[in-house]
Amino acid sequence: MEKLFIAGVDTSTQSCKIVVRDYETGELLRSGSANHLDGTECHPDNWWDAFNEATKNAGGINDISAIAVGGQQHGMVLLDEDGEIIRPALLWNDTRSAVAACDLTSELGALTVVKSPVAHQDGKHISEIGRSAWAEAVGSALVASITITKIRWVAAEEPENARKIAAICLPHDWLSWRIAGYGPKSQGLNPDLKELFTDRSDASGTGYFDATADNGKGAYRRDLLELAFRPLGENVAKELSKNVILPRVLQPTEYYEAEKFIIGPGGGDNAAAALGLGLKTGEVSISLGTSGVVAAVSSTPTIDETGAINGFADCTGNYLPLACTLNASRDIDAGKAILDVDYDRFSELALESKPGAGGITLVPYFEGERMPNRPTANASLFGLTLENSTQPNIARAFVEGMLLGLNDGLVEMGKLGVNIEKIYIIGGSMKSPAVRQIAPAVFGRDITLPSAGEYVADGAARQAAWCLSHKLADGFATENPPHWKFVEEEVISASATPDVVEAYELVKGLRTQGELRSDKKLH
Repeated sequence: MEKLFIAGVDTSTQSCKIVVRDYETGELLRSGSANHLDGTECHPDNWWDAFNEATKNAGGINDISAIAVGGQQHGMVLLDEDGEIIRPALLWNDTRSAVAACDLTSELGALTVVKSPVAHQDGKHISEIGRSAWAEAVGSALVASITITKIRWVAAEEPENARKIAAICLPHDWLSWRIAGYGPKSQGLNPDLKELFTDRSDASGTGYFDATADNGKGAYRRDLLELAFRPLGENVAKELSKNVILPRVLQPTEYYEAEKFIIGPGGGDNAAAALGLGLKTGEVSISLGTSGVVAAVSSTPTIDETGAINGFADCTGNYLPLACTLNASRDIDAGKAILDVDYDRFSELALESKPGAGGITLVPYFEGERMPNRPTANASLFGLTLENSTQPNIARAFVEGMLLGLNDGLVEMGKLGVNIEKIYIIGGSMKSPAVRQIAPAVFGRDITLPSAGEYVADGAARQAAWCLSHKLADGFATENPPHWKFVEEEVISASATPDVVEAYELVKGLRTQGELRSDKKLH
């Protein structure tokens, strides 16, 4: 049999990466990458340019038989009827829609009370009822990251743009559409919006898709989209929510037949990373990238009305309960900037200090926070004295603070009954010896470090191979993704430091200057 090659793409917040692998063995043949522009909003053309540059750096994709794309979740891409970008995409880490999230939460809460007055008899505030209603409807209570809140923000703040909307999609949907050969009319391309497609995992992060509907195939909630468009007026909101094109949701082994190759459904970045790791039920991955993510594979959906855990879907037909912090690797960037040292020296300094950083605790809300939902919060250092204000203590406090934010996600998952037997940690920050040694102490559990890899791109490639096996139907097609054993593991242990967690719990809920200023504006 002729050798076949497949490709996987990771279009993340910071860059585009592509891997080309052997279909049967998963052997890495070549790879390439290119940077994205920084910021919380981005014109999607930059993603297309980066994809083309990454592809060129990888030696091209003319020889592949299948490709799939994993991408940053929640980004709002708005297209007009000619396939033109209406405005730069608002990304997951753009918090300007925080008020919109609160408004939508209260509005669905009010509708819930009207439909079922008994729901309000237990004394719950309307916002509490709203959080529960959203979690039951789409798996997640609303925070500023979720796509539907960004749609509401555009409807309220940029109504002229909202009225132009013919289609709404996500970063990975849009890039897959472009790879399939579609695009804006102004560039001489076919702008057929009905050819947009997505998957359950990415759709489950929009706030208008129920991943549990239709026996787990999922379904859009256009009634919730109507709520998002409400500032445009009742009639316009009804018309838009009814007619706006949303990407067709492909199931795990469905694919799009392009001219030269097939394109898999793709997925949200965390779901693709779970597939790349081969994550199984009872296993959790913690990713330390621009954001911090705690994700677990579950055979059953989760509903968390507090909003701490998102009830997303994965790329295989299961579910992916997930906690996300806005602050992760950039905490380390901030710490090394304060100390004016490079990464290696920062790590050395952190390890010169003892657990607890001499009594200093960092609450790491540099960019606000998503878990807990505190979009206007600031970071704070507590416990500084003349004696403990040393470089090693500051460095360790920054490492511990980043990890303590993620430990909250593990705790919240435990409250929901998610089984946690094994913890994988991935992401750029895991290159730091300090992070590797301090993480198991903060989590109070052994951690497993897989060998370095591009797990989002690898997961997309694995999905592409799975889809190709079904297309070929040559005896290799299976109910499960192909098993490629190219991940080596290292287990790291450390004595638990519950005192560090306790100190963090005492101060993490305190109001910050940013929140106090926001309170004044709201009142």
